[in-house]
Amino acid sequence: MKRFSVEDMSCEHCVGTITRVIEDTDPDATVSVDLAGKVVAIQSTVSNEQLRQAMGSAGYEAEPLA
Repeated sequence: MKRFSVEDMSCEHCVGTITRVIEDTDPDATVSVDLAGKVVAIQSTVSNEQLRQAMGSAGYEAEPLA
């Protein structure tokens, strides 16, 4: 599971947008979002960098978590 901190995420619209861009990048991805904690967890075979760039293209700066 890949985890990212997404500080700009503030509402359900943000959650939907992030989920959509991740699923567009990897249709087989499983996305779980903790809106209060501002964390996105992704089960995917796509690289962290590709996922980070996908979220960035939607206007959300994502930083990988250890």
